[in-house]
Amino acid sequence: MRTAMVIGTGLVGTSAALALAGRGIKVHLVDDDPDSARTAAALGAGTDEAPEGRVDLAIVAVPPAHTASVLATAMRAGVARGYLDVASVKGGPRRELESLGADLTPYIGTHPMAGKERSGPLAATEDLFEGRPWVLTPTRDTDTEVLNLALELVALCRAVPVVMDADAHDRAVALVSHTPQLISSMVAARLEEADETAVRLCGQGIRDVTRIAASDPRMWVEILSANPGPVADVLAGVAADLEETVRALRGLQSTDEDKRREGTEGIQDVLRRGNAGRVRVPGKHGAAPASYEVVAVLISDRPGELARIFADAGRAGVNVEDVRIEHATGQQAGHVQLMVEPSAAPALGAALRERGWSIRQ
Repeated sequence: MRTAMVIGTGLVGTSAALALAGRGIKVHLVDDDPDSARTAAALGAGTDEAPEGRVDLAIVAVPPAHTASVLATAMRAGVARGYLDVASVKGGPRRELESLGADLTPYIGTHPMAGKERSGPLAATEDLFEGRPWVLTPTRDTDTEVLNLALELVALCRAVPVVMDADAHDRAVALVSHTPQLISSMVAARLEEADETAVRLCGQGIRDVTRIAASDPRMWVEILSANPGPVADVLAGVAADLEETVRALRGLQSTDEDKRREGTEGIQDVLRRGNAGRVRVPGKHGAAPASYEVVAVLISDRPGELARIFADAGRAGVNVEDVRIEHATGQQAGHVQLMVEPSAAPALGAALRERGWSIRQ
């Protein structure tokens, strides 16, 4: 691949363009909003000038509702040798493209499993896709050259290719992406009218659950409108669990011993099933999830403190596998939770104490 056209210079389109341009590909940027394309070009993602001839690959990065029509227009104009989209749903756009009479041989549907709460070209980064799954949904009609172009794009963006059926993909993202977004928003919505005293008690748990609730509602309406059935199916299962959990909690309120026992069993059941599901979430580098020991270090909110902790951990010869920061309410301090191999935790704790850090037991 030597040339590419990115149609749609939002977060995903501009991030892909930055990755390609950074590896020597000439990228042409197109957007209904000329200011967005100019912004992406100013960031180094390519040029907003039209190409002189056909490009090797056209990447359509527009909302799912517009994906098929934009693809069909580009294909009729013959702007590229191959075409792909990066929409978050795959079955609907492909069927719509078929209904528009498009030849599907030069096309492949794809979906990079990466994003942010922020949108637009200014949120884009060259490394957005690095190490992330990038789903490819070829059909029997997909030309081999187009599949190879898509695989080259994934490699240039340093993502990990995953081949799936389009409808299976849509059911999967309904479970692991679209439903979590709605549930996060539902939990966060409980805070809108909550008493200020209650909100001040927010800790890391509520921050974890509601982080993605900060996402752009307009973007998510477009995504969910393109995949409503599979998302509704997952939510129906969640609703059934909620109903059973409410019944169990009401049982725990009862003075009847049998109802209290049934309530306890119901709560234990949903928590056990949650444990079983959680361990299936891939861990570091996509491997099986590992069990880490937490070393919690008190840290002040001053420049350089995080760097100092990591440097001291490095001097102790301990690899920090993961990290979280729990901010203290009303104080310029917090706790850094360093996740390390269990065998390394005692040595790390001792080494950090020697260097003057306060370790939370």
